[in-house]
Amino acid sequence: MSGVSDVRHVLVLPDRDAAEEVVEALGERFGVVEEPQLVRDALAGEDDAEDAQWLVVLRDEAGRLDAAELDRFAGEWEGWREEP
Repeated sequence: MSGVSDVRHVLVLPDRDAAEEVVEALGERFGVVEEPQLVRDALAGEDDAEDAQWLVVLRDEAGRLDAAELDRFAGEWEGWREEP
């Protein structure tokens, strides 16, 4: 074991536009250097693309991002931080 924990934060956003804005703002607000992963999360059983949520997955091996601060940040786009 290397001792480096695989710490990730998952932010859930209501749509792609919000998720893309969050990705841009993360660098400015939190100094995130590594590009977060953007993932479309269609709700189970839904075919309509409008019902999809978007996930922004951040790696945080150093553990320097504050969970409560990220939750407030995602809330600015009507999103939230999901517990992994």
